[in-house]
Amino acid sequence: MSWGTELWDQFDNLEKHTQWGIDILEKYIKFVKERTEIEISYAKQLRNLSKKYQPKRNSKEEEEYKYTSCKAFISTLNEMNDYAGQHEVISENMTSQITVELARYVQELKQERKSHFHDGRKAQQHIETCWKQLESSKRRFERDCKEADRAQQYFEKMDADINVTKADVEKARQQAQLRHQMAEDSKADYSSALQKFNHEQREHYCTHIPSIFQKIQEMEERRIVRIGESMKTYAEVDRQVIPIIGKCLDGIAKAAESIDQKNDSQLVIEAYKSGFEPPGDIEFEDYTQPMKRTISETSLSNSRGDSKTELKFASKSKGKLWPFIKKNKLSLKLGAGPEDFSNLPPEQRRKKLQQKVDELNKEIQKEMDQRDAITKMKDVYVKNPQMGDPDSLDHKLIEVGQNIEKLRLEVQKFEAWLTEVEGRLPIRGEQTRRQSGIYEAQTTPSVNNCAQDRESSPDGSYTEEQSQENELKMMATDFDDEFDDEEPLPTIGTCKALYTFEGQNEGTISIAEGEILYVIEEDKGDGWTRIRRNEDEEGYVPTSYVEVYLDKNAKGAMTYI
Repeated sequence: MSWGTELWDQFDNLEKHTQWGIDILEKYIKFVKERTEIEISYAKQLRNLSKKYQPKRNSKEEEEYKYTSCKAFISTLNEMNDYAGQHEVISENMTSQITVELARYVQELKQERKSHFHDGRKAQQHIETCWKQLESSKRRFERDCKEADRAQQYFEKMDADINVTKADVEKARQQAQLRHQMAEDSKADYSSALQKFNHEQREHYCTHIPSIFQKIQEMEERRIVRIGESMKTYAEVDRQVIPIIGKCLDGIAKAAESIDQKNDSQLVIEAYKSGFEPPGDIEFEDYTQPMKRTISETSLSNSRGDSKTELKFASKSKGKLWPFIKKNKLSLKLGAGPEDFSNLPPEQRRKKLQQKVDELNKEIQKEMDQRDAITKMKDVYVKNPQMGDPDSLDHKLIEVGQNIEKLRLEVQKFEAWLTEVEGRLPIRGEQTRRQSGIYEAQTTPSVNNCAQDRESSPDGSYTEEQSQENELKMMATDFDDEFDDEEPLPTIGTCKALYTFEGQNEGTISIAEGEILYVIEEDKGDGWTRIRRNEDEEGYVPTSYVEVYLDKNAKGAMTYI
């Protein structure tokens, strides 16, 4: 079965058919390309979906994902991200193994097809030229034969006429012989041209055209094989990622099996445990005897009484507890928690303080690593001055050192609060149950202790919302009454900022290097000096960050710091 023998006269149809085959191949390439675009789009949508439901960093939502069910959900999102990656792999492999390869092959196929059909047209032109030469020699032979016949007839006519001279007859005879010789020569040329044409025609239809058509047939069969191989590759690319996709699905199932409801219940206890003990029994009150009412330390009335007592005490400590009443009033109205987490129950407060200490220690370690890196870089600059100026790093070292000192002060502050809280927590396993009133009695007023006292309901549950709201209202009222008419503290000197300080905590104030400010309260041994910029801006700054010049006439002032 050969196109050269079976389709020797179908040159035009073969040309159309091979062009159709290339069109089919290009259509398949377009199909695969659109499939890769769909895979990329699907993978992108899966990644966006996974990212959308990931917990935000450093947010309350991230803290909630400590439960096993939430962790399983995070694992599911991560597996879906890997699942999306496999669809990207499908797209990449189809592009590299099918689309790119077939596009290159189509270009080669077009060039090969063009070459074959160019050879076919050239062979056709050659056979047509031979045919034209044959026709030309044939017409010349026919013309010479007719001319020879006319010359012979004219000679015979002249020879029969008695009135014609002998010379004219001889001339006619010679002309007839010449024409006859020309006809014989034309006959020989025509015979030669005919033999040549027949030979060329046999070569054309039996050798040249079959060879060209055979090459075209092989080219077309290679195209068919190639598109079949591409379809196998298409399926194989999908099959290659099935095991990994299966692992992703197995990971989701494993995450679901890891959910532990008992562990989640324990986490709820750790998250919301107040640290208080349930209230004790209420003693019997015998009204037949003189009235002597004993109130439980953890009863609601005692809890409220203690709260009012502490609130009253706190409201009287104007100068120390609330140095900046405008800022604290705003915090109370907005419900912002104090820096020492005194608005939380003991157990929760301890956890928050411990978490804050750990965070600060991590920041200190980062700053120390940065300082070590800068120091090493400076040593390199000292040894190789062409790499940089070592003096240019001094400012950065000073800045990092200031940051470390600032963070250490913060750690000391939070560790002091943590030690205080841990000393007040009841020890488990004691024979005598400590009541929540004991903890409240031991609590001393502090800067942000306005919402520390809470109420316990008769059934032992912790009612925070109502108690805190009442206390905040009472404190805000007392503060408004006592601080609205308070006279500002007098200045006792001036100070110059040695370094820039960013006052980010409540009660502090930001200062810039070289700034001149007023001193209204000197360092009491805690490392902080109270300063004022204007009537509305005042706060505490580290004493080591300023150079203080106290007024000699100020009460209790030092001459120079």
